[in-house]
Amino acid sequence: MLKLLNPALPFIAMALAVVAGLALSWLLRKTVLKLNRKRPELQATSRVARQPLRLALCLVGVRIALGLTAGSESWHAGVDHLLLIALIGAVAWLAIAVLLIVEAVVLNRHSVEVADNRRARRLRTQMILARRIAVALVVVLAVGTAMLTFPAIQALGAGLLASAGVISIVAGLAAQTSLVNVFAGMQLAFTDAIRVDDVVVVQKEWGRIEEITLTYVVVHLWDDRRLILPSTHFTTTPFENWTRRQSEVMGTVEFDLDWRAPVEDMRTELRRVLAGTELWDERVGVLQITDATGGFVRIRILVSAADSAALFDLRCLVRETMVTFLQQNHPEALPHQRWEHTHDAGTASQRKAPLRRPGASGSGASPAPADPHESQLFTGSIEAVERSRAFTGPGEEVFEERDRNLASRN
Repeated sequence: MLKLLNPALPFIAMALAVVAGLALSWLLRKTVLKLNRKRPELQATSRVARQPLRLALCLVGVRIALGLTAGSESWHAGVDHLLLIALIGAVAWLAIAVLLIVEAVVLNRHSVEVADNRRARRLRTQMILARRIAVALVVVLAVGTAMLTFPAIQALGAGLLASAGVISIVAGLAAQTSLVNVFAGMQLAFTDAIRVDDVVVVQKEWGRIEEITLTYVVVHLWDDRRLILPSTHFTTTPFENWTRRQSEVMGTVEFDLDWRAPVEDMRTELRRVLAGTELWDERVGVLQITDATGGFVRIRILVSAADSAALFDLRCLVRETMVTFLQQNHPEALPHQRWEHTHDAGTASQRKAPLRRPGASGSGASPAPADPHESQLFTGSIEAVERSRAFTGPGEEVFEERDRNLASRN
């Protein structure tokens, strides 16, 4: 009877080990949930670790069962080696699941759905990056541990350690850019320069920080585009962070109006608009004339809001309301362009009209002056006066000759 049971004994032992592993994993999960029953978020996140915990416990039980029942068999060494590699993978999977549970529990205790969420966003950014770094380390350690289970690789490792200095230099030069981005990502996470959900202006684009990884940062732009930048961009290039300390911001609305703009009426209208909207946070609401040159007066309205999105909507509301108010009630205040055109008609008539003898009859003839010196035909010197007297003498030929000389000059 014992001889018949001998070949089947390892399989029976493995089956019992699997049942024991499943029962132990169920018991451990129930115990942990009972001890933390005041944390409802743990109920949902604990499901992540259910499968790796079962797998790890079952593999441990199977290895122990095979060692007790088939330790002297020739095939035991190969099977045990495979089970060891599987166990290393299961333990790594379980460690990653535990990291995810810890992250979820911490983030649920610090919600970002509050008015002042700066601390929560900072913690969220640091936890996400720390979890990613830890997951990368767990994977590297698991792969390295699995490789060390092979005797050939162990012998190779001794030779590799001898040239580790040269390999590290070559690897550092080859991955210089990637390593710089990795260290820049860690710097961003733990120096609090930017956080997830921060409002930033980068490369003249307005958006929110959507994701921070070890090598790049994803910015969700206002028009639903995604701007992906390397982590080094935020450590080497200046950028605007509108929620670095607080989310409250201020903005301006400017108008170039006519000098007849009703400033007091506009102030009254501004107070009415701000009082009737929830976008205004009641901190700042000012209307001032900031410039008065170039034929216009510049009126600036300064308003404040709880965040940048509300500020944009508030500025648009104030601008539209003020434009409508001026169009309907004070159209004279709208900007006007003034042009003034002058024409010297007297000079043109003097150039075109023929000169006549003083005192001559006919239409358009001007009366002769009482004194030739006051005629203003020739003035400025004694010679001019003499020429004036010559023209005042009798004879029409003198005037005709004068007209011909003037015509030839023109």
